[in-house]
This record gives sequence, structure tokens and C-alpha cells, in this order.
Amino acid sequence: MPELPEVEALAVDLRRRLVGRAITAVHVTAFNALKTFDPPVSALRGTVVDGVGRHGKFLDIDASGVHIVLHLARAGWIRWREEVPALPPKPSTKSPLAVRIVVEDPETGATHAIDITEAGTKKSLAMHVVRDPLEVERVASLGPDPLTSDFTRDVLAGILSSEGRKQLKGVLRHQGTIAGIGNAYSDEILHAARMSPFKPANSLTDDELDALYTAIRETLGAAVERSSGLAASELKGEKKSNLAVHAQTGKPCPVCGDIVREVSFADSSLQYCATCQTGGKPLADRRMSKLLK
Repeated sequence: MPELPEVEALAVDLRRRLVGRAITAVHVTAFNALKTFDPPVSALRGTVVDGVGRHGKFLDIDASGVHIVLHLARAGWIRWREEVPALPPKPSTKSPLAVRIVVEDPETGATHAIDITEAGTKKSLAMHVVRDPLEVERVASLGPDPLTSDFTRDVLAGILSSEGRKQLKGVLRHQGTIAGIGNAYSDEILHAARMSPFKPANSLTDDELDALYTAIRETLGAAVERSSGLAASELKGEKKSNLAVHAQTGKPCPVCGDIVREVSFADSSLQYCATCQTGGKPLADRRMSKLLK
């Protein structure tokens, strides 16, 4: 799933490609992806892209005051097309294409497109066409962005205190608490901070709070910096090649050499290093324990 660093890089890449270009057509081929009806998709035709931004893990394309707000979910992505097929795409359950947005360069008249795709059978990609991004409930309810200047150590301390005994992993991932961190970067942040994913949020000492705040800022900041200037086609590979523990089960921890372990849940999993994060004690994997019985 694209998280804050990848969505930020996508916004930068799309800004370079789209700003100043007119939208000439929007083809929705996966109707379940479109979550709004007013204004209609047809209102986008003839608009000019003024900017591309980000709200947490949501992309925001501003076209003459009409906003296309996208959440790419677990398997969504954006692909740039230098050439637009002659025929418009048709709805198909076999195609990963959900939406195609065609744009025209006002200087050359050349047309290009972005394809918004979603792999797999579980379709969660969401596209909202709104006049204000805050009309999207999940955008309006987002917590603070962890890379802005107003996300201070004191802000983090307040969040952790208010979350009580909730586990750090869940607190970091909850978009209404902190925006933009998902499953992958919460694993990476906790590994960098040398903390158990199950540690209660309100149990941190001052030194641990310092370590967690630094890990959030540095882990996300470094990922954004690495992604800067990359095209959308290169972002997935960049992310995977720089993960220390997430999706690295069974591989050696790059810090201590211990094996990376996993805890599985119904629809997700987390990865961690016992030596670095839990004092050498493996965490109970309840799903595996049940299978072994």
C-alpha cells in the first residue's frame, strides 16, 4: 500500500506532468471506485490542473477548483501514458484499470493520460470528485501530518497520552491519530526506535519518547528524500529495497543480524527484530499458535 513517502513522491511527479494541462476526458471503468456524484465527473472536462497535493495517504488533484481526491488503497497505483489509445477503455472485471484521465498540453496540443489501476480481486480504491477535499470524510478526520513543522515532540506526547494502553503499532497506523503512516512504515519506525509494536502508548519514558519522535521524522523524511525525483514506475522498487524489517521475514536484521520475525493477523502481519525491539523475546503469533495445536 502506498504510504506517505510514496504518495508525496506521486504528488510531486504528477505536479510536474499535469499542472497547466487541460483535462479533456475522464473514463471511469470501475464504477465502484467512484464514491461521489456531485459534482459529476463530466464537470472535470475543460478544467485546467492548477496543482497536485497530498493529505496523508490521499492524493489531491486540483482542477480549476474541482478536486479529484484519490486513495490508492492496498493495490492501487498510477501510471503515466505518453500516448492515449484511440478508443476509450471499456468496463471490464478482468482489467486492473479503474480510471483514465486524459489531459492536453495547451502549447503543443499533445494528449497524454494517467491510468489509475488496482490489482487483485479486493477492490478498495476510492476516487472522490468534490469542491473541497474536506468534503471527503476520511480526509476531514485525518490526524496531524508527521512531517510538518507543527508536528512536534509535545504533539506526539499528547497523542500517546490520550491513546492510553493502546499498542504503539496500532496508534501509529491509525489515520485519525497520525496521518500517512501505514503497515510498512510503522514497522520501520518501531524498529528504528527499538520498541516493541505491542508497547502501550502511554508507557514511554522521556528518552523513549525522544527516540520514537526521532524515528518518525527521520524514517519518513529519509524515505521522502530517496523518492524525490523518481517517476511513479520507480517508486515501488525504491520502497522495497530500503525496508529493514517490513516484509523481510526470515532475513537477517541489518542492525544486529538476528532473523526478522513475523506476527500474523487475519488480514495483515507485522515484522520486527526480537533482539533490537523486544529484549530478545519473540512475540506470540496467535494465528500460528492455533495452527500448531
